[in-house]
Amino acid sequence: MNDSTTGAGHGPALPDRAGDGTRAVRAGLPEPVKHEPTLPGPVFAAHFHLPGDPTGPYTYGRDENPTWTLLERAIGELEAPGRDDVEALVFASGMAAISSVLFSQLRAGDTVVLPNDGYQALPLVREQLETYGIEVRTAPTGGDAQLEVLDGAKLLWIETPSNPGLDVCDVRRLAEAAHARGALVAVDNTLATPLGQRPLELGADFAVASGTKQLTGHGDVLLGYVTGRNAEAMAAVRRWRKIVGAIPGPMEAWLAHRSIATLQLRVDRQNATALTLARALRERSEVTGLRYPGLPDDPSHRIASQQMRRYGCVVSFTLPTRARADRFLDALRLVDDATSFGGVRSTAERRGRWGGDAVPEGFIRFSVGAEDPEDLVADVLRALDASAG
Repeated sequence: MNDSTTGAGHGPALPDRAGDGTRAVRAGLPEPVKHEPTLPGPVFAAHFHLPGDPTGPYTYGRDENPTWTLLERAIGELEAPGRDDVEALVFASGMAAISSVLFSQLRAGDTVVLPNDGYQALPLVREQLETYGIEVRTAPTGGDAQLEVLDGAKLLWIETPSNPGLDVCDVRRLAEAAHARGALVAVDNTLATPLGQRPLELGADFAVASGTKQLTGHGDVLLGYVTGRNAEAMAAVRRWRKIVGAIPGPMEAWLAHRSIATLQLRVDRQNATALTLARALRERSEVTGLRYPGLPDDPSHRIASQQMRRYGCVVSFTLPTRARADRFLDALRLVDDATSFGGVRSTAERRGRWGGDAVPEGFIRFSVGAEDPEDLVADVLRALDASAG
């Protein structure tokens, strides 16, 4: 194989000031080779030719894959442009990525600080951590409340904006405080994406995300990733991936890399429409608890504006009752009643149906897609009217 297939060679360097669209389109591509595809297809291999000593990048399919290499390079270029000291590792899902950081960095007797308003699987993670003899402390995302429980912690886990409540905390402030106490800092960057927020530039040691969501954006790939700037800590994450085998398939990795090329186009459309929808919802009397960090009067707007370049595609709000919320979802025509977020097709759900989230029964998490904004807003307003009876 030549370097364009194996991913052993770095692609053409991007200008330091390259825009997000340029970076997304070019990220992770190999050096151009005549007659080779610009993005090589997925490499399906459980093992590789390996005569003699096991040296070189590719030995066995659980450890490395050329298709992962290109995707990992692309993600690293998005999360930390121009940085050569940042490593990216891809995983089979967002939860695989989250688990790899927590369980590779913590030992019995350690303390970790988690948000108490984050992703609904975190309580399950807490139970497992405590089973292993790790102390878990929790605090809300808003108001930088995790500062109050940091003393003695080995790791601080931040989720900002939080899912599904959309609270935002000051990553720089929390990272500085954690490092002063000797703790590592991980930020779940799923909702923001690297185009909305770069946690490593804000002082975090790890940026972690579910690539299932807006990064890939089509609702057809399960993927997770970890990027980090601490070589020793990332070596432990890599070792954990090897031990548990939480690896993505080559087809998923290739689809993810292909999808990243349109990330800036999708994000800008979805973010702009999310703000338009939030403004329309603000005028409806039956809507309460409206949250979108891009709204100037949102409680998170000030901090979000300091550290985020884009505010995300998710809007949350509450309707008066569970029944009203269900009627609203049933009345939507351009929006799928489905979980997850970040896809090109809008989705919405009554989040309380899962349990595990401290939200009202009528709470709606709405993920804005790439539909024409006037069509989507009209559909939502019509569904609100239809559900009133």
